[in-house]
Order: sequence, then structure tokens, then C-alpha cells
Amino acid sequence: MSAPKAQVSEDNAISMRSILGPLVAIIIGIFMVILDGTAVNVALPKLQAEFNLPNLTLVQWTVIGYALAQAAVIPLAGWLSDRFGAKRVFLISIGLFTIGSLLCALATSVELLIAFRIVQGIGGGVVVPISMAFVYRLAPPSKVGAVMGMMGVPILLAPALGPVLAGWFVEYYSWDWIFLINLPIGVIGIILGIRTLPNIAGQSVASLDRLGMILGPLAFAALVYGVSEGGIDPATGQSTWTELPTMIGIGVGVVALILFVIAELRKQNPLLELRVFRSGSFTKGIIVQWVSQIALFGTLFLVPLFLQQAKGYSPMESGLMMLPQALASGLFMPIGGKLFDRFGARPLVIIGMTLTTFAAFLLSNISADDGKLAIMLPLGLLGAGMGMFMMPLNTHLIQSAPLNLVGRVTSLTNAAQQVMMSFAVAVLTTISTTRMQDLMVEQQKPAPDLPIFADAFGHTFFILIFVAVSGAALGLLLRKPKKQEGHSTDNVEVPIIVGH
Repeated sequence: MSAPKAQVSEDNAISMRSILGPLVAIIIGIFMVILDGTAVNVALPKLQAEFNLPNLTLVQWTVIGYALAQAAVIPLAGWLSDRFGAKRVFLISIGLFTIGSLLCALATSVELLIAFRIVQGIGGGVVVPISMAFVYRLAPPSKVGAVMGMMGVPILLAPALGPVLAGWFVEYYSWDWIFLINLPIGVIGIILGIRTLPNIAGQSVASLDRLGMILGPLAFAALVYGVSEGGIDPATGQSTWTELPTMIGIGVGVVALILFVIAELRKQNPLLELRVFRSGSFTKGIIVQWVSQIALFGTLFLVPLFLQQAKGYSPMESGLMMLPQALASGLFMPIGGKLFDRFGARPLVIIGMTLTTFAAFLLSNISADDGKLAIMLPLGLLGAGMGMFMMPLNTHLIQSAPLNLVGRVTSLTNAAQQVMMSFAVAVLTTISTTRMQDLMVEQQKPAPDLPIFADAFGHTFFILIFVAVSGAALGLLLRKPKKQEGHSTDNVEVPIIVGH
């Protein structure tokens, strides 16, 4: 199978020096989009007060709406990139995200803020999958792991730095600066992109899979909504998994997903190429990725809550406590990328998940009386473990698919990631809150105190130990994809979906 004309051949591969400009432009875009995914969480109490709301129910839609919009547009990323060119779609997406940020800062009601956050999500949803495919196509074949590792730094740094930056703005300035800061960053990213990103031309593709365009976004958005609504209501202690909104969301999502899979497998030119699962390397790799994302994003969600509820830290202090995780991931991400080029993903996944397991074990034994070092050390280990293998695993998935499906594979993996993130948050919240309610009943206390908070979070981190161990065990199954013309096909026959 010959490579697409847009792909730079190995003999004429872009040098590492010449790829730095495009890489910086892409990193700026990714960092800005992912940062806003966690930054707003810290500002929710401030937004509740700002808009005179009785509780957090409505204002939480500033987070849910953003995630739903991203989940809805991610399946379109591959087709848009193939049809109109990666550079054009990337720049338009960053522009739309920047405009959405300005509108968010100017919002005068929570309803407008939710609407403008959806605009942000639509713009930002395609940035990460297009960026990953873009960088993979540009990277010299012998340096794919190193280049993807460099791009992966903001993917792990941004979620940890978001609460720090947002906490600082909320405490010392105002909430709208969370969005205003995106304006100069977005403009710089667009200017750099225009000047440095090469024109990887759009390819002649089949007409848009209209049925897939309806069912795919509906399935992913409904699943994200349903799972994010599930859990335990902290006010009543009752499960929300059986409430109508949750059941409708999950039910619609499951039905739409089944119909989507059937439609995509029957179509010659689908929106998402699900036949890539015929690759054993890809299937095993994406299962490992799902498990690792539950461990990672579950921890990133639980730790700030633990610091504020069990330790009494402010949002700013909680954000600063997360810095070891961000710094360690930033340090080990490039190292993992370079090691991937030599050893493949399997040893890095095993080492990384082992570190993650040890971090979860340390966090499960934390008490309300422990000092800051007892929390910062496992967070540093978590960052090192995730930095070691997250991008090598992503690169492994891309290399496990035929070259012409790169854009579709990154759309598929990122859409699944949105669902897994929501699943991790909802399930871990249920475990933590249930444990808290049980302890309050056992100890006959009307409200949880610091020891109860610490015990509940420790119990939840203990569950994550088994998640991390299963990820390490599954990592043993990975092997290097078979390569052809510098990239992998894993001997999988998948219909070509782009013209040449």
C-alpha cells in the first residue's frame, strides 16, 4: 500500500530543526484548549456567587456543555482534515476557540456563558486529534516517538496547571480572566500557524457520511452527558444513576452507538474507520489507553477535591499542590518519546503503570493529618509514570493503523477519551460519596468531618490501585507494530478511504 502524496517520504523527511516552528504553533493550540478543560472547575463556586445562583446545578453546565461540544465534533475531525487540509482546519478551530473565549469573558448571565462555552468546545474539540495526526505526518520516521513526546507535554501539563492558573485569577483578579488570557495566546498561535505550518493539502475524499455524522456525535455526546450525570447526589446521598436524565442520556448514547457501529462497518467510506480494530496491536493498545485514562483523570479529579475538602486548602493552594505532577510529567514526556523510538511502547507502559500503581497506593494511605510532602511525592510519581508512557502509547496506536487512516484514528481515540474521562469522574465520585455516606451512618455523624473525607478518598484511591495494576498487566500484551514503508499497517486490510 503506497503512502498518500501528502505524506513526506523518509528520504525527504522534515528535519528536527525545521519541525520546531510548526510544533510550537501546535503546542500553543493544544495547551490552550486542554487548559480550559480543567481551569473552569476551580471557578464554579465563584461563578455561582457571581450570577446569584442557589446551587451549582446550573453553573456545572459550563463544564458539561464544553465536554459535550467537544465529544460531538471530535468524530468530524478526521474527515474535515482530509477534505479541507489539516492547516486550514487547525487555524479555523483555534480562531473559533479564541472567539468563544472572548464571548465567555463578556457573558452577562450563566445561560450565555454556557452557550459560549459550547462555542469554545466546538472550536477546541478537533484541535487535539488534528494536531496529533499533523505532527505524526510531519515527524521524521526515525524520530516519531521523540516528536510526539514533545507534543505530549502540554497534554499532561495543562490539566494540572489549569487549576493553578484559575485559582490565581479567581482569588486575586476576576473569573473572566480565565477566558481573557486565551486571547493573546490564540492570536499568537494563529500567527505562528499561518507562518510555520506546512500546507498538507486536503485529499479527494468521499462525500460526508451523513448518517455517521448524525449518529456519531449523538452517541458520544449522549454518553458523556449520561455518565457525567450519574453518581451520588452529595446533598441527599441518593444515587442519580436511576434518575431520568441519566438513564435517557446513557440509553440514547448506547442505542446511537450500536447503530453508529453497524452503519460505519457497512459503509465503504465511514466517518470513523472502526475496521482498524482488526489490528490486534491497535485493539490491545486502546484498551490499555482506556484503563490508564481512568487512573490518570480519576486521580486528577479526586486530588483537588481531597485537598479542599479533607485538608481545607484554598483553590490556589490546591492548584499549587498539583505542580509536582505537572512538572514530573513535563520532564518525563520527552524521555518517554525518545525511549519509544528505541524500545517501543510495551516496556514504557509497564514502567509507567507500575509508577502509577505505587502512587495510587501511597495516596490510598493518606490521612487528614499528613503533611504536604506525603501528597506531593505520589503526585510526582504519578506525573512521571504518565509522562513516561502516555504519548508512546498514542504513537503506538497511530502506528498500528494504516497510514491513510491516521486522521481517523486520532479522532476515534480522542472521542473515546472524552467518554472514559466522564466515566472515571462519575464512577469514582459514586465510590467516594458512597463510602462517605456509609462512614457517617457508622459513626452517627450528621456531616462528614476531615477524617471521614480522608477515609473516603483513601478508599477510592485504593480502587485505583487495581485499575493501574490491570493497565500494567495489559501492557505485557503490547508488541511493536509491523512496519511498512516507515509506518505500520499491522497487515490489516482496511478499505482506502482517501483518493490519491
